[in-house]
Amino acid sequence: MRAKQIYADLVASSPYQPATNYWRAVELDAVRQHGLPEGRGLDLGCGDGKLTQVLEQGLSSEAGRSWVGIDPDPEEASLAERVGLYEAVHVCGGDSIPEKDGSFDYVFSNSVLEHIPRIEPVVAEVARLVRSSGRFIFTVPASSFHECLGGPIMGRMSEEYLREVDRRCAHERYWSLVQWKECLDRHGFDVVAHVEYLDSRQTRRWEVLSNMTGGLLYRLHGGRARPIEIQRSLRMRRAGTGIIDRLAAHLSHVALLGADPSAQTGDAKHACLLVDAIRR
Repeated sequence: MRAKQIYADLVASSPYQPATNYWRAVELDAVRQHGLPEGRGLDLGCGDGKLTQVLEQGLSSEAGRSWVGIDPDPEEASLAERVGLYEAVHVCGGDSIPEKDGSFDYVFSNSVLEHIPRIEPVVAEVARLVRSSGRFIFTVPASSFHECLGGPIMGRMSEEYLREVDRRCAHERYWSLVQWKECLDRHGFDVVAHVEYLDSRQTRRWEVLSNMTGGLLYRLHGGRARPIEIQRSLRMRRAGTGIIDRLAAHLSHVALLGADPSAQTGDAKHACLLVDAIRR
């Protein structure tokens, strides 16, 4: 399964999010190529569970994984329970998870840690839950995220534009690999591998799609509502088979023309980072 197929699978489950699906297709393909361990895993910030379900399909040749999900949003956790992937889904924050010490072989977190204001207690909780020699694998926007952006469709790049992107995406931090290594080291982890992904061209394709879809809705709602709240109010957090749903899915595929999410340009700058760390 390559990024283009991942995109198609994401569109099938979430047809109204072409920009997010494009980003996630590149991201999940990077995770797929890197691989996940076998054993009992914690999905930290599982959301509605659809992303991890798609990822697991791409990793199907690797047997022997079981999942527990956690998410602080009760509505998202309820949706995740219906996916059928998880043995349990807890409604809780990442700093207080009702599982025993050392009860997981690995923790996986996909584009979640950048949204958490107080990150140290969460990493400490992961360290408590992962067994010795267990793994913590996560994806996050990197310190070069802003540098990979192209700016608004009309107008120039500005500090206010960057602040709006950060508010809309609810990004709290853009740490470098060095900063993540320092944080992880404080909690008993050693980084054993990392992968850079979402190059400048891909980031700008996401940016254009985002400004034309979620960004537009965000501005129409006065820049106050979270994207997930807007999606819920418009009944976009579902997969349907009606005419509007099929049209949205078709337009999502049209939006991808000429922008295969598998393609890399060799650009030295990448907007995102996958980090793989092992518990000492």
